[in-house]
Amino acid sequence: MLKIQNDPTAGHDSGTPPASIYGMALEQFQAAADRLGIDEGIRRVLSTPKRELTVAIPVRMDDGEVRVFRGYRVQHNLSRGPGKGGIRYHPDVTLDEVKALAMWMTWKCAITGIPYGGAKGGVACDPRGMSEAELERMTRRYATEISILIGPDRDIPAPDMNTDGRIMAWIMDTISMHGGFTVPGIVTGKPVSIGGSLGRVDATGRGVMIAVREAAARLGMDLRGARMVVQGYGNVGSTAARLLAQEGCVLIAAADSLGSSYYEGGIDPNDLGAHERSTGTVGGYPGSEPVSPRELMSLPCDILIPAALEAQIRGDNAAGVRARVVVEGANGPTTPEADRILEDKGVMVVPDILANAGGVVVSYFEWVQDIQRYFWDIGEINQKMDRIIADSFAEIFAISQREKVDLREAAMLLAVSRLEEAIKVRGLYP
Repeated sequence: MLKIQNDPTAGHDSGTPPASIYGMALEQFQAAADRLGIDEGIRRVLSTPKRELTVAIPVRMDDGEVRVFRGYRVQHNLSRGPGKGGIRYHPDVTLDEVKALAMWMTWKCAITGIPYGGAKGGVACDPRGMSEAELERMTRRYATEISILIGPDRDIPAPDMNTDGRIMAWIMDTISMHGGFTVPGIVTGKPVSIGGSLGRVDATGRGVMIAVREAAARLGMDLRGARMVVQGYGNVGSTAARLLAQEGCVLIAAADSLGSSYYEGGIDPNDLGAHERSTGTVGGYPGSEPVSPRELMSLPCDILIPAALEAQIRGDNAAGVRARVVVEGANGPTTPEADRILEDKGVMVVPDILANAGGVVVSYFEWVQDIQRYFWDIGEINQKMDRIIADSFAEIFAISQREKVDLREAAMLLAVSRLEEAIKVRGLYP
């Protein structure tokens, strides 16, 4: 049973934006810790990553030049199990960002009941400007550098932004070559041919679809004809759009880092995906018109899915959001200040640690299958994942109604209370 203090304003500051992405994650945690009355010792434990590794990754490029990339692996808390979290490749990756993502992974695993702790990794690079050979050499060197932390019982990486099954295969092979035997459980999100799980590629987007479905049911909103806007049309955003279209939703706008397309009459997600693959962007879809990032966020719609980077809905644009529900496909797309604005507007926000948890749920399934050497069919995987996301939503929604808080705070209350219990039960060593 959650122990909730009576002060409904506990943890709310004056609205000053966080100084960093990690500051944003800490602000969310402190608000939940205040309400739960967490003691200072456990606050310090949960506010401090267990391990932070920064590595230099020298890579010989195709032209013979040697470049050095910066890489990271952070384990936030391992009280509930081994670390779990993706690896992202992006020019703007920083240690601050990776620490925040690792913390959010801790909460994500806790609210879904997955026996993992939170971890995350990343390399500051632009993969679009690298050849496949350069990308492979960088990946294998990065895997070697972080091998002191990762392992099937220690920390299991997975794909994230700009990484995929191919990169997970290189990591698995690198660690396997070091060990002298195949280690399929070292990563998840691998190709099925080498121990990956069916359903993993679509898992995060499918989880977003389930979260939309559950939110719509609570709002009394019919998905048939519901208009949706997707910011970030990568794997997560495109999968969510495709699956929601099968439920009757109408995609009216989508954007990626290079362009956008808006058409009030509706865009076929499959056609848009084909257009993006052929042109490199969702912009310029036939019959559509471009919209600015601010205009995209303020389009009248029923469902807004931010599925790109952090801090996309902020204090300076949240008031313009005209969606009935925001479902966070990305990690940390809404700042605390924006959360308060959206709550005052009556917009339901399904937080990232619930909305995009489908990926870690099916990653867990893959890890279990690798360990047992026994694999499940797609029907069983989707059914189990649907139940976990739907049950987690129901539990968080019940806390929200009982404690009169928004869904993010309800999710944080559940997550932090589960971590508090795990830390207390295990005790401090020595």
